[in-house]
Amino acid sequence: MKNEILRFRVMAIVSGVMSLLLWFVYMPVKLGWVASSALSHIIWIPMVHGYLYPVYVLTAIQFAMKAKWPLMKMLGLILAGTLPVASIAAERRVVRSYS
Repeated sequence: MKNEILRFRVMAIVSGVMSLLLWFVYMPVKLGWVASSALSHIIWIPMVHGYLYPVYVLTAIQFAMKAKWPLMKMLGLILAGTLPVASIAAERRVVRSYS
């Protein structure tokens, strides 16, 4: 169980940081709130986030199955990855409960 917690912790933090970058760096530039010349420098953010979020989902499913969580709790853990800070908050709750 310790390995699953560690994998989930890493992916929750990485996914949370990438989501923060996506929402608060990439999207304002893309929508034109900031100079659009910066877009070429941050085009990697949605691509990396797009590859890492499915890995977060798989690690959340793996952890929830190992912990024998019910389906709704597992879905809550997966959906926590869709909001920038929610995956980090979910990681803290998991670590507090299982460590």
